[in-house]
Amino acid sequence: MSGAGRVHRIYIVGFMGAGKTTVGECLARDLRYRFQDLDREIERAAGRKIAEIFKEDGEEAFRKLEAGALRRAGGQTEIVIACGGGTLKLWENRDFIAQTGLSVWLDAAMDLMLERCGRDRHRPLLGDRATMERLLAERIPAYRQADLRVDAAAGSPESIAARIASWVAGTK
Repeated sequence: MSGAGRVHRIYIVGFMGAGKTTVGECLARDLRYRFQDLDREIERAAGRKIAEIFKEDGEEAFRKLEAGALRRAGGQTEIVIACGGGTLKLWENRDFIAQTGLSVWLDAAMDLMLERCGRDRHRPLLGDRATMERLLAERIPAYRQADLRVDAAAGSPESIAARIASWVAGTK
């Protein structure tokens, strides 16, 4: 958690297709904070798409890049950070997030998340429904540790961001 009086970092967590980037951008605008999408930052820094990193270097190498990107982003203040769906896989990342800011879990039904993901080839872990349900089940315990759980299907991204901003204002 941030120092007394002001929330300096908000981490948006959740499964692929939950709307972390879209809601995070709206929230950053509402709060007049910077916004950073960890997946985009990893691709920029690596000069490759995430799917290429997974294919060429493996998931473990990707998770190391992700942890570094998380710490760089989390070293800034007045920032909203959209984490990757698997960022919380590493306990070190969960601990870092808990120590440095507030976390918001965007939760949604599997049907909605699969619809949003479509056939996106840039998502290396995107699979059939059964595979996705198993992956989500593995990640839910980590998502449940978030400071706030928000239904990602309950309104527009703007209205969801407004609810989160209201909650953040109440934590000051």
